[in-house]
This record gives sequence, structure tokens and C-alpha cells, in this order.
Amino acid sequence: MNKKIYSELREELTKNILPYWEQYSKDPKSNGFYGAIDNSNKGNAKAWRSIVMVSRYLWSYSQAARLLKDKSYLDMADYAYAYMMKDFRDPYYGGVYWSVKQDGRAELARKQIYGEAFACYALSEYACAVKELRKSQLCAENIMSECLSIYNLLEKYALDKELGGYAEALNRDWSFTKETSLSAKDIDCAKSMNTNLHVMEAYTNLYRNLPVVYPENKNLLKAVGKSLSSLVKVHLEKILNKKDFHLDLYFNDKWQQIGPDEISYGHDIEASWLLWEAAEVLQNESLMKKVKAPALKIAEISYNEGFDQETGAFDNTMLNGKRDTTRVWWNQAEAINGFYNAWQLTGDEKYSRAVERIWEWVKTYQKDKSYGEWFASVTRDGKPVAKELKGGNWKTSYHNGRCCMELLKRK
Repeated sequence: MNKKIYSELREELTKNILPYWEQYSKDPKSNGFYGAIDNSNKGNAKAWRSIVMVSRYLWSYSQAARLLKDKSYLDMADYAYAYMMKDFRDPYYGGVYWSVKQDGRAELARKQIYGEAFACYALSEYACAVKELRKSQLCAENIMSECLSIYNLLEKYALDKELGGYAEALNRDWSFTKETSLSAKDIDCAKSMNTNLHVMEAYTNLYRNLPVVYPENKNLLKAVGKSLSSLVKVHLEKILNKKDFHLDLYFNDKWQQIGPDEISYGHDIEASWLLWEAAEVLQNESLMKKVKAPALKIAEISYNEGFDQETGAFDNTMLNGKRDTTRVWWNQAEAINGFYNAWQLTGDEKYSRAVERIWEWVKTYQKDKSYGEWFASVTRDGKPVAKELKGGNWKTSYHNGRCCMELLKRK
């Protein structure tokens, strides 16, 4: 691995990504965030706002504060936390709303488990940042209690206690609903790869961070560890298709695959490293042994099928046999993470070269040199897709910020 990549990633993180969102994402009228930001950095105050967006800001700046040991990043984390607690926290049924309007009224109050997971993910990180940088045990405990409240609600209402995994969505009061679609690009389903992947990601972070705030609470750590271990196994046994080592996307309540014939290359490579991270955090040797070979096989298939050797970028999807070669920002970021992880586990230089080539693609084409940050989508020949927003409910500081921080942690 070329050593200069680490200094470049640090500069990208601290000089482009983090400053961009601090400057352009905030809506001063609502003390919240714009749900849409165009490619000239103009925010749309009328756009709805998602818990995913708020949680991703909260996680990113909490992680940056911890990694870089810089309290100034906590200002943005504090802002995100205040907004989450003011407008998204459900004071009656617990958990968080999926989306709100600018004035703080709920836009969609149902419990989309993907959103609950991201709130859990972010809150555990913020609690640790407050503990480590502000030395405030009481504040950290209060924040972690919000995180654990969501964890307990997911275990009570969303967990399939018989077949494993978590429901796609529930009504505001945590009762059953058939209206579950995560976005306009998704279908109504009982369970999905995407939601379960990010519940696993959230529980991995919670398990890693609990001892920072509650160093003596072994029973709580054991409970979260059991939940995480079970979910790792669900990915290996229910979600991963052993015939082709792609992740199936949509399922009924019996874990039978439904929906279109689609491969999501970005989710595949993201899952390869998140699965290994979960097993590694648990330090369960038996589970690590079960995860390692499938995780590396997913990475290998992702490399063979998703990585474009000609351009050095990572493709998007294969839908009904038709390849989408759009270079989506988060796919590039997760491919860097996933191939870096595969390189560390195997020492195979093809993966380190893939990391370097994707990073070169990002610097040359994905990065917006005029207005800052990264374009959401770029064509195979390097032209930005103008209709795609620069930021908002789905695009924040999370994927590319995490990519930079993940490699800086691992160097």
C-alpha cells in the first residue's frame, strides 16, 4: 500500500468532508439539517428530514472527535444530538421517528428499523466521545441510556425470536405493519439485507463502546454480544446466497427470498468487512473462523464482478441481468473499506491496488473540486450526474468520512 494514501485521506477528511457539512448542512430556522442540498450547496428548507441523516452526522463527528482527539468536532455532534432529541425522539412509544418536517412535526412516525439502528449506532459513539473528551461520566451515561432504550425496544418488538433477524418496519406503537418500504428504490418486505446489515453494524459499535461508559457491567455486554453473534449467523445462514456469494436483498417473514433479481455490489463489499468487524469485535474465535472464509469470498466476488479494471472504479448494481456502471459515492467508499480489509486479511496485493485505484478515481472524478465534497453519482466516463443531490437525507458525512477514518485507524 502506498503510504501517501493515509496523509491524503486525512487531508480529505479534515479539509474537505468534515468542513463541508459543518458549513452547508445546517438549517438555522429549525436548528436542524436540510433534507436536500443541491450541487451548488443550496439547502432546501422544505424537504423532509430523516433520522438516518441526523444519526450519520452524529456518528461522523463523534468518531472524528475521538479519532483525531479534537473537541471542536463535538460542536457538530452536539448540534445533531440536540436535533435528534428535540424532533425525532418519540416521547410516548420510545425509539425515533423515521422523518420529520422542518417545523418538527412527524412526517412518517413509523419505526423503520434501519433508522432505529442508525440512531443506536450514533448514540453509542457520541456517549464515548463525551466521556473521553469532556470527561463527563454522567452525560455519557445519559446518552448511552438513550441508545440502550432503542436496543431494548428492537429486542422486544423487532427481533424474530424464532427465525432470527429483525423486521423491516413497525408502526409507531411497534405493532405490525405491511407498509415497510425503506425508500422509493426498495420494496415492501418483512425483512431485508440492508436493515439487518445496519442493525449488525449498530450492535457492533454498541458492543465495542459499552465498556467505555459501563466498564463494570458484564451482564449488559453479554446480552448485546449474544444479539450480535446471532445476527452474524443470520447473515451467514439466511442472507448470504451460498451459490454465488452475493447477498440476497429482500425476504418474507420466513427468510424466503422475494423481489427482483438484483445484485448490489456496494452492499456486498460493505458486508464483507462489516461481518469481519463484528466477529473480530466479539473476539469469538469460533465465530471468527466461520466468518473469515465467507467474508473473503464475498470480497473476491466483489473484486471479480464489481471492480472495473479498465477505469479503476466500482460498479453499482446488476438488475435483471443489466449492469449499472454508475459510480455512486458510497459504493466507492465501501469498496475502499472492503478491499482494504481483504488486503489486511490475505496480504493479496490485488486488493491494495484496487484500494489505490478507486481512491485515484475518487480524487479525479468523484470529488467536486468546485463546490466541495463528493458528487453523489458519476457516469463511467467521469461525468457528474447533475440530478443527484450533493447531500441530504441519504448523503452525509458518513460513508466517505468513515472510509477515511477506517483506513487511518488501521494503518
